[in-house]
Amino acid sequence: MAIGRHKQLSSATSSILLGTSGLTLAAIAALALAYSRSAVAGEHVAKVRRIACVTVVVQAGHFGEEYLQQFFVHFPILLGLEPWSEGFFVSFNVAWLTAWVLAIVSLAKFPRLAAFPLWFLAIASVANGVTHPVLSLVVGGYFPGLWSSPLVGILGVVLVSRLISATRKMDSQHGVV
Repeated sequence: MAIGRHKQLSSATSSILLGTSGLTLAAIAALALAYSRSAVAGEHVAKVRRIACVTVVVQAGHFGEEYLQQFFVHFPILLGLEPWSEGFFVSFNVAWLTAWVLAIVSLAKFPRLAAFPLWFLAIASVANGVTHPVLSLVVGGYFPGLWSSPLVGILGVVLVSRLISATRKMDSQHGVV
């Protein structure tokens, strides 16, 4: 019985790790940008906060659409993987929504700490804007998350643009370039 349970856990874990690998790549890119660019400061804080707030609200709606239409079942199956549990999917999304809100709130006081979640929000939003329409083309119809994904993607592009204009590339020896 313990062996069967371990195999089931291993299969579920593999499904999660493989199914979220695109987001892992987005997180690596976000980490690289957060590390290699200056912190958001001054008059840029309010501008970044505004677009990030709107993006988080729309991302929450996007998560709602995905949840109601069972993205956590359909996406892994499309990849040939085991469906994700509802609990994992909700926890994962709520954790990121919370991280994003905390990053927005702490941006002025802890800009270096807030950088990674905000870059991830921007990149993941752009990825959602592209991926859901592509998935709909692949299945030949609606795919969970399609309706809200264009707005999420557009906001992601605006947030990327705002973060780029609010930060400068860092040189490891000389600081801001």
